[in-house]
Amino acid sequence: MTDSDTFLDAVLRQVPFEGFSQAAIDAAAAELGLSREQARALAPRGPVGLAAAYHKRGDAQMLDRLAKADLSDLKFRERIALAVRLRLEDADRELVRRGTTLFALPQHAVEGARLIWGTADAIWSALGDTSEDVNWYSKRLTLSGVISATVLYWLGDASEGAADSWAFLDRRIEDVMRIETAKARMREVPGLARLFDSPLNPLNKLHKPAKAPEGYPGKWQR
Repeated sequence: MTDSDTFLDAVLRQVPFEGFSQAAIDAAAAELGLSREQARALAPRGPVGLAAAYHKRGDAQMLDRLAKADLSDLKFRERIALAVRLRLEDADRELVRRGTTLFALPQHAVEGARLIWGTADAIWSALGDTSEDVNWYSKRLTLSGVISATVLYWLGDASEGAADSWAFLDRRIEDVMRIETAKARMREVPGLARLFDSPLNPLNKLHKPAKAPEGYPGKWQR
């Protein structure tokens, strides 16, 4: 019996030719000898659901590689950069290109942004982020921007081993470091610190994160 992962694999073989589309679903169903009703049961959300499933599969693979990596000698910024790099190294460029095209459509833009946010959250959580309130939100927001920009650069990168993409990523991480340093300095100003931490700050109501995993650092270190 065909499961959802097997069906996704079959669809992905069609995506370079058909994009994430009903045509790719129909071709995958024909390859596996499935009826349209069976294909619909395996992919109830259609092309966008399959594109999202491919993205989440990439997140899971990245987390698996990150858990096995030796991070002991890396600064925290280097760990973040490594996680983003691992996320792209395992990805198929053409499949990502097709997915990016799909999520650029107005009706799917929110879904695409949610997936990138999910990747950023997965990275911060895996690396043991213990921030709360506005810091929890801002870290994921800034990393989402880094990931989005790096993906777009990587899609057009013809350098050997994507070396230019990794250099671009390092520059974006450095930009984030400057923002975090500026925020830390602003918090040293008494009035601004109270503004950041105030319960009246609407960002402080957005999320209360779960406890960080054991054995991971919880601070953004230089």
